Amino acid sequence: MFSSRLPLAVEYARILATDGVVKGLIGPREVPRIWDRHIMNSAVVAPRVPENSSVADIGTGAGLPGLVWAIARPDLRVSLVEPLLRRTTFLDETVEALGLDNVSVVRARAEDVDETYDVVTARAVAALDKLGRWCLPLVSRGGVLLALKGRTAQAEVDTATATLHRLGAKTIVVATYANGDVPTTVVEVTK
Repeated sequence: MFSSRLPLAVEYARILATDGVVKGLIGPREVPRIWDRHIMNSAVVAPRVPENSSVADIGTGAGLPGLVWAIARPDLRVSLVEPLLRRTTFLDETVEALGLDNVSVVRARAEDVDETYDVVTARAVAALDKLGRWCLPLVSRGGVLLALKGRTAQAEVDTATATLHRLGAKTIVVATYANGDVPTTVVEVTK
């Protein structure tokens, strides 16, 4: 998955397990599950992102999935969008420690971002109808929203379909990506 950049992923996991816990971005109970529940859960979706894409990770928190994608895919230009100062400080420090030149940290709410991106993503941020209102305006025409969701993804799609279409959605698909025993479910909304 990470190829020659595996050492960067290992270092990111170490940062999450130490500074991420101390700064309240990852709960201490999550440390044993950092690889399967967080890093690989994010990484398995990276191949879905078109080559050389601009990516915005909305409400990125500790950098999931955006930092993982930036590590796995140096061809991507990733903007980590997060409104909280303590989180953006953590992200700035982490990006610098990892030496990632394809990542920028943006301290803002999604509604205040005035750029568009080929791919917009979010993981565990909000219900799909609300997420669509925040994210779809940031998706370039022909681009895609990749919302990492759980088992309730199809129910969220059923509830949010009308809203997503009003916001410019052309297609809405629930896809599953393999990650060992725990699949990653993604709602893919093409604009």
